[in-house]
Amino acid sequence: MKKSIKSISLFLSLVFILGLATGCGQQSTAKVEQKTLKVGVTAGPHAEVMDVVKKIAEKDGLKIEVVEFNDYIQPNVALNQGDIDVNSFQHKPYLDNIIKDRNYDIVSVGNTVIFPMGIYSSKLKNIADLQAGAIVAIPNDPTNGGRALLLLEKIGLIKLKPGIGLKAAVTDITENPKKIVIKELDAAQIPRSLADMDVAAINTNYAITAGLVPTKDAIAIEDINSPYANIIAVRSKDKENPAVQKFIKAYHSDEVKSFINEHFKGSVAAAW
Repeated sequence: MKKSIKSISLFLSLVFILGLATGCGQQSTAKVEQKTLKVGVTAGPHAEVMDVVKKIAEKDGLKIEVVEFNDYIQPNVALNQGDIDVNSFQHKPYLDNIIKDRNYDIVSVGNTVIFPMGIYSSKLKNIADLQAGAIVAIPNDPTNGGRALLLLEKIGLIKLKPGIGLKAAVTDITENPKKIVIKELDAAQIPRSLADMDVAAINTNYAITAGLVPTKDAIAIEDINSPYANIIAVRSKDKENPAVQKFIKAYHSDEVKSFINEHFKGSVAAAW
């Protein structure tokens, strides 16, 4: 009898332990099969695109809660702290600098849109017509100046020190076959100075303010392979999360690309 009671007790203990294990397994599965993502964006184009992504994702069973921020600092703070699951507002060089400064464990998992920097001219229709000694305006801040120099190198006007990458400065120019004269100006001032230059590198936001449409008016422009394409960022541990993968699928859908092309009319372009 005692032996029978011990056997029953052992059996019940095993059932209890298995029940706990099964419960833990269900919690783990529930975490993996996340049905809602909190996505941080900045107001404006990123928020407008996200409204469309949200509708596409819901068709695939994924609910998106959009959280809007009014600056470029808080979306990464919130992501790192786990207050949101994803953010979509920044380009890779910006994220790299934030990670370097704050040691965040955040990674890029896909491209979103690009606000392409373009080369504009009120005198030329083709960059190939640029004459020797031409005056070329670029932004005078390190980030946008380097971006402009990379674009000038890409279209063959200059060559930069090998490997200098995004940190390029005018002093890093190693070849300048047309002997172009580079004028460094405040980025916001460049559109107003366009008539005094032969060509100028202008950021999208300032180009739009000046009535320019990047994909229509620029005589040279960044493509989707630009390192300044905006990205989807998540915490490293979530990069393989099925919900994140569903989110990327929704963002990279034909419907979202069509919305970007039609709604922004060339001032913003899909970068995937």
